[in-house]
Amino acid sequence: MRCLGCDVLKIARFEFRGNVAYGLVDPGRGEIRELAGPPFEGIRETGSVRPLADVRLLAPAVPSKIVAIGLIYKDHAREMRMVIPEEPQIFLKAPSALNDPGGDVVYPRASRRVDHEAELAVVIGRKAKDVAARDARSVILGYTCMNDVTARDLQAKDVQYARSKGFDTFAPLGPWIETDLDPSALRIRCLVNGQVRQDSNTREMSASVFSLVEHISRVMTLHPGDVIATGTPPGVGPVTVGDVMTVEIEGIGSLTNRVVAP
Repeated sequence: MRCLGCDVLKIARFEFRGNVAYGLVDPGRGEIRELAGPPFEGIRETGSVRPLADVRLLAPAVPSKIVAIGLIYKDHAREMRMVIPEEPQIFLKAPSALNDPGGDVVYPRASRRVDHEAELAVVIGRKAKDVAARDARSVILGYTCMNDVTARDLQAKDVQYARSKGFDTFAPLGPWIETDLDPSALRIRCLVNGQVRQDSNTREMSASVFSLVEHISRVMTLHPGDVIATGTPPGVGPVTVGDVMTVEIEGIGSLTNRVVAP
């Protein structure tokens, strides 16, 4: 989805004085230009321009579902002592887990180990069902950063991932949607308190972003705003209360969240 012929855009969702809107971010100028509605309906500016410092960035999409992929980075599968599946492993992360850039990640009382997981997220731009990989670009609005926060001890205990990955605040997303990006070779990192924990590249994925869209859309209809979390590279590890997690993806930016007590 090429944003109706516009140039490369950084699409954000933000709050200003209690009002929530979408906007186009210009980091160089330090400003955001308000849109008349969601970007899935077309890019129409209202004429209002606000300093970035005066707004609070929110998760740039409000998905009906977050479709996540497991064990897609070969090195991550090895560190988890698991085998790459023949087909991409799909699971769902609760939309109620959605969290904002800068939002607190709450360490749940039920868990004794919570891990960070840096991921490239795909934001769907238009309704998609049975989309071939060669056509996947046409249904993608853009890309953003995600932290697939996981209660690792509960993941090991449960058969399903719903609990371990579904706690409120466990899906930080942002800071904005980059609309024109080649997802095939992007450096992806996660830092905790400034120390690098994960450092890899999307070229290490065992399936392309576009083939993931094909695979998922054969199973379920993807709607505008839905998010595909494309899996995490090696280096996942625990965080504790007070830790600051930062996901960095080349060509997009960074997403930072602090871990807090319940």
